[in-house]
Amino acid sequence: MSNNSNYKDSSSIPPLASGGGGASSSGGGALQYLKDVFNGLKSLATGLRRTLYYFTHHKEIITEQYPENRDTLNLPERFKGEVVMPHDENNEHACTGCTACELACPNATIKIITKFDITPEGKKKKALDKFVYHLELCTMCNLCVVACPTDAIKMAQTFEHSVFDRSELTKILNKPGSKIREGIE
Repeated sequence: MSNNSNYKDSSSIPPLASGGGGASSSGGGALQYLKDVFNGLKSLATGLRRTLYYFTHHKEIITEQYPENRDTLNLPERFKGEVVMPHDENNEHACTGCTACELACPNATIKIITKFDITPEGKKKKALDKFVYHLELCTMCNLCVVACPTDAIKMAQTFEHSVFDRSELTKILNKPGSKIREGIE
């Protein structure tokens, strides 16, 4: 074997510094353990400071008591929960089937299925057949509502969307038998 100047044999390696958490022969391991326990308890007390503060200042608690407070729950006006299509008392809506909302949606949450109706004059006119909304894909970005030229859709403040079957999150927004409101082109 050649003599290499970078090679050091194990006798020249210095011993490990003490206090690294290992037990030493002089009994310092028990002292280090007690220090670690004390530091852990100190860290726990620091973390629980806010909780202990609320035990003595009950009027400052801001936690909502959901679901017991559903009747008095006030959501911010700008909260967006899901896209809905309002219908009036005659089961009429304002959607023309122009697909502007579908094109504006960044992740294909909306699918507009159109059909052609025959007008009394005998002309074909595009009309909405189904407005399919995939709530599980929606990012609540509001781009579809902004893009709609007739304000046919809006964001509702519903927020309880937990279901056991994912297919329940795919919704048809236009009601069965609904039609476009008169005067909307």
